[in-house]
Amino acid sequence: MYVIHVPDMKCGGCLGAVTRAIRTVDEAARVEADLERREIRVSSGETEAAILQVVREAGYQAEPTSAPAL
Repeated sequence: MYVIHVPDMKCGGCLGAVTRAIRTVDEAARVEADLERREIRVSSGETEAAILQVVREAGYQAEPTSAPAL
């Protein structure tokens, strides 16, 4: 599971866009979010680099974090 900080993700619409972007590379990806902390937790067979890339391509900043998954 990857924990990714997405500082400009502010609402459910943003989360939907991020989730759709991730599912373009892994349809089975599981995405959970903490909008208050602006973090997503992603379970995917894809690499963290691939996930970060598609989130960034969708127009969002995205950085890996060492925060523990909730």
